Amino acid sequence: MPATGNPENPVIPAKAGIQLFGFSRLPPTRERRIEGSSKRPTRITPPSPLAERGRHFGRAIAFLLLCILFAPLQAATLKVGPRHPLQLPSQAAQIARDGDIIEIEAGDYPRDVAVWRANRLTLRGVGGKARLLSQGQVAQGKAIWVIKGDDTTIEHIEFHGAWARDRNGAGIRQEGRNLTVRHSLFRDNQNGILTGANPDSEILVEYSEFDHNGHGDGRSHNLYIGAVGKFTLRFSYSHHARVGHQVKSRARENHILHNLLADGGSGRSSYLLDLPSGGLAHVVGNVMHQGPLAENSTLISYGAEKIRHQDNRLFLIHNTLANSRVAGCRVLRVREGLEPARVVNNALVGCTRMNGPVEAAGNVSLPWKALVDPDELDFRLKPGSLPDGAGIDLDQAGLEKPTHQYRHPAAGEPRPDAGKPVIGALANATAHPSPVIPAHAGIQPTIGIFNLA
Repeated sequence: MPATGNPENPVIPAKAGIQLFGFSRLPPTRERRIEGSSKRPTRITPPSPLAERGRHFGRAIAFLLLCILFAPLQAATLKVGPRHPLQLPSQAAQIARDGDIIEIEAGDYPRDVAVWRANRLTLRGVGGKARLLSQGQVAQGKAIWVIKGDDTTIEHIEFHGAWARDRNGAGIRQEGRNLTVRHSLFRDNQNGILTGANPDSEILVEYSEFDHNGHGDGRSHNLYIGAVGKFTLRFSYSHHARVGHQVKSRARENHILHNLLADGGSGRSSYLLDLPSGGLAHVVGNVMHQGPLAENSTLISYGAEKIRHQDNRLFLIHNTLANSRVAGCRVLRVREGLEPARVVNNALVGCTRMNGPVEAAGNVSLPWKALVDPDELDFRLKPGSLPDGAGIDLDQAGLEKPTHQYRHPAAGEPRPDAGKPVIGALANATAHPSPVIPAHAGIQPTIGIFNLA
């Protein structure tokens, strides 16, 4: 019913005979004389039950409208798969809202690509890994998934075969701020993950595998991180990059912790690790193997291009660095003019050469026969392979001891404490293996930094 006047106290015609909510009555009246006044009595119309109901009903409607217009929307869980109304991930991407969880049933999703625009999304495979097969399709000419929203988490997803005309087709193109990827696989793309250059963004990749990514022109890589604020790669396996690098990052701060970066016998990668823009870099507890067919002689390159950051320090600690390339090798190249790289307690197999400013201590050169079974990716040192007194005490050197180590494939475990320095990335073969650490255990591996206190 239309109302006029003050909506808090609507005017009701005295003889309207209104029928509403089961009431039909005329409002009663009463008189009140103002004491000490000669004026006519004031006639007052008290609110009727009808008016009271109308007022409360109006307030309820106004409150509901405010809730709809201004209250934040509740996050939802969207289920994707052949048994659900949303049968494809791209359909979920069209309706996803901030904070939603997208659960994608394990299985193949050929030629399905998507752009994710909402923030705080969790995109995960359930019942196994969801396999996204590009088969010639890429979203916006860029990737299988283009992530435009902030604070995205991706778990248990496989990305296969993204190729684009610009030779930069990626499994994931990250354009938003902050990305976490865990327990995922990137295979046969031009780039596994390719990110933008947001200095406020942090990228975490853990428990994941990167295999045979790269266009083959040396400009695309297994994993390519732009000039973000912080990049962490841990407990992951990157191998057989096509001519490009196993890992490349321009981040201001890099934590490369407890990974396996390897060419194998047939791989033809360039660098195993390329940090072309400098920055603060902790490279701790990794196994790196340069194969006989590697395109470049250098395993690790630091500062080869324009230096973008103010803090430029490299810590290369407790890694196993192995070389099978017979046409020359170099473990590390550091740009001249930078602070000396701190190179400590590394096992150097098949190559010892380093160029540029380097401060080395506790590193040991070893033959291939010192390794348990490198052909089967077991790079642990055989008992008795280390000379007495090998390595230095990290506590005395002002460095933190690594507390975890890589476990194949793409996992991690606590590092056994031998009570004395054990060089290289892995404890010796007599150590009892510990259970694999779950991805959600919230572990924070130590990163071997100077004790600056």
